[in-house]
Amino acid sequence: MAGFLGTSSATAASRPIYSPSKSLIHSLSPTSGQSRGRKFYGGADPRKKGRSQFRICITNVATEISPAQEKARKIASMESQRPVYPFAAIVGQDEMKLCLLLNVIDPKIGGVMIMGDRGTGKSTTVRSLVDLLPEITVVSGDPFNSDPEDPESMGMEVREKIVKGEELPVVLTKITMVDLPLGATEDRVCGTIDIEKALTEGVKAFEPGLLAKANRGILYVDEVNLLDDHLVDVLLDSAASGWNTVEREGISISHPARFILIGSGNPEEGELRPQLLDRFGMHAQVGTVRDAELRVKIVEERARFDRNPKEFRESYKAEQEKLQQQIALARNCLPAVNIDHELRVKISKVCAELNVDGLRGDIVTNRAAKALAALKGRGEVTTEDIATVIPNCLRHRLRKDPLESIDSGLLVIEKFYEVFA
Repeated sequence: MAGFLGTSSATAASRPIYSPSKSLIHSLSPTSGQSRGRKFYGGADPRKKGRSQFRICITNVATEISPAQEKARKIASMESQRPVYPFAAIVGQDEMKLCLLLNVIDPKIGGVMIMGDRGTGKSTTVRSLVDLLPEITVVSGDPFNSDPEDPESMGMEVREKIVKGEELPVVLTKITMVDLPLGATEDRVCGTIDIEKALTEGVKAFEPGLLAKANRGILYVDEVNLLDDHLVDVLLDSAASGWNTVEREGISISHPARFILIGSGNPEEGELRPQLLDRFGMHAQVGTVRDAELRVKIVEERARFDRNPKEFRESYKAEQEKLQQQIALARNCLPAVNIDHELRVKISKVCAELNVDGLRGDIVTNRAAKALAALKGRGEVTTEDIATVIPNCLRHRLRKDPLESIDSGLLVIEKFYEVFA
């Protein structure tokens, strides 16, 4: 880890973390809010002939709580939740860890696809990222984690309040990581209409799904190559547009769904469609550790964690905090990182000579190189930074040759040295 993390550090100010509590229901009546509903959601007009005079509401899942209540809830939650293996304790697999860290620093890189042998720590590493996620500012009580300063990440109700000039209460909360299980239904992923509430109260209540919860966060799909095709299409649409549209029971509702898509899988269980592969910003290959001493160390560390998870996590607390500070510092200085025009031209030349379709490869390589420079505490991107990230940014975008036996990452490296020489 020390090879790519550098030595920079910063003191992170401790701030109260906000989390959801009780339910609130915000209703939008046909008379006062139909025009706004059509403007932001593209919904149908309930006044049209043959339509029921339902009101539309969004069932919220959060409300404001006092700092004392929040502190008590946080302590109780930490003591009761399943212990997570520390990110700093993971031995080896530097390529996978680096890709994950770069996406936390710059979410616009577009996520990570992790492919490798079974039992190599793919899921463990991704889930261990939770402890390192930084805090973000969200509108209090909003089910979509709306950004009070970014209109593209706001739900309809937050936009309406801004138009009215209302003051928005904001809180600090950790970036959310949402696990998407393979057996999830489309309604659970996208959100649905509460038919029971419609029948009993005359209200069409929208229940946000996992995509709403993942807005401005991370969506993790384990065994993504086994995911049903229709759910893959839903993820592709949301990842491309940043919005999720739900068409149910005569109404249409849209909400922001900007998330970092992280997937993991075993290539023996099937390959991914090229359309899905291209949506991932970076691709990490994970292999089984062959060094006997390293394997023994991994087994011993896992045994320590299983015996006493709390004590094991405490032993890595200092390293975890150092990583958190580095990530926070890198996120702050990322906008100031510069990449020379000549280096940009060479990156695009590599992509062109490798016949990479589209421009996503160029964009992601530039972003990843800048994020790596920020992680190392530098303001300028170097050739070494590009050499480190370009295989992960391009290897999954190359056209597959069934007769080619060489690894696609090696092809990228060969072309890189040819162009940058």
